[in-house]
Amino acid sequence: MHNSLLLTETNTEIPAIQSDNHVFSHIIGQQAIKERFIRSVTEQRIPHAQLLHGPEGVGKLSLAMAYAQYICCKRKTPTDACGVCPSCVKYKQLAHPDLHFVFPVIKPPGKNTVVCDDFLPEFRKMFIQNPYFGLDDWYERIGDGAKQGMIYSNESSEIIRKLSLKTYESDYKVMIIWMPELMHESCANKLLKILEEPPPFTVFLLVSNNPDANLTTILSRTQHVKVSRLTEPEIVTALVAQNPETEALTIQNAARVSEGSFLKARKLLNETREMTLNFDRFVEIMRKAWMVGNKKDHASLKTLKKWSEDMAGADIGRERQKKFLAYAQRMIRENYIYNLKNTNLNYMTDYETGFSTNFSPFINERNVEELMTEFALAERHIEQNINAKMVFFDLVLKVIMLLKK
Repeated sequence: MHNSLLLTETNTEIPAIQSDNHVFSHIIGQQAIKERFIRSVTEQRIPHAQLLHGPEGVGKLSLAMAYAQYICCKRKTPTDACGVCPSCVKYKQLAHPDLHFVFPVIKPPGKNTVVCDDFLPEFRKMFIQNPYFGLDDWYERIGDGAKQGMIYSNESSEIIRKLSLKTYESDYKVMIIWMPELMHESCANKLLKILEEPPPFTVFLLVSNNPDANLTTILSRTQHVKVSRLTEPEIVTALVAQNPETEALTIQNAARVSEGSFLKARKLLNETREMTLNFDRFVEIMRKAWMVGNKKDHASLKTLKKWSEDMAGADIGRERQKKFLAYAQRMIRENYIYNLKNTNLNYMTDYETGFSTNFSPFINERNVEELMTEFALAERHIEQNINAKMVFFDLVLKVIMLLKK
């Protein structure tokens, strides 16, 4: 069934979102939050510190930007910023003098200190090209993707300095802190006072993937705004607008598996071919393991050994082997959930669902944890560069036994 999908070469670079400005009308879904933000401005009851939190790829940073632009717009309408006044034109380029950013950075080799402004041109470019980007995308852009970034302790001095200045053009100064959970503890502690008692007409907008990782003292000083997952129809509509040449079924599958994240849906759309290959590999190992375990005449350990050797081949490579093992863990989890008969809890494509209709009873409370453990262990072993043939053959032997439970 999945062979009818549009198969494209895997491409890790996501196409840019084409939009004239980053106002509320360009943000996917989240209508209730848009209305809440607009109401706070029209009623002149703008909280001085808010924490937008939710899954990655649902539009949190875009909402913060659109909110800041609306606050400062000189010709705002009841539903959005005008997009054409001098303030909006500068916001469009993220270059308004009263708009400030803080975000994780990676310290270059040989450099003792680093601040966010050193990376601000790249951050502007990335947001303008694609406001729905993730932390890994950012690290890949400013580093080699291998290092983890942070908001360093000396950033607090920059924040306090900027906010101590008078506004240049707007009534408000806006400080957007992206990923506050990655602030060095000393930096976070130095901000507590200004978060609680900021200068007049100062707005803090903190954008977090993991609010629980923030200091409790920061959480207690901010008003929380939960940004929910997007609905499947919202993601489909946005993907169709950006990918008019792509088959409807391909888009539907990407939206269904995205778990409400537009970022994930776009990446899945680019990785359609790799995903269908991983599906084929998963189906093959499960069917052959079941047949060997049930002593079917046309299946033998020799066929599983051949599968292991194919998976260990140089044409697949370590990164794709890891992606397959991660995919298999998702499928095991989805098949276990599928037995709950609640489609709202499942994120599978049509062809994955078709296979799971008959396969899911074999994933149950007696073996699901062990299966997840074995596939996760295999992924870790591949990461550690252990002989791939041994890893995959050992895995299939364990799968044979576990499917019989």
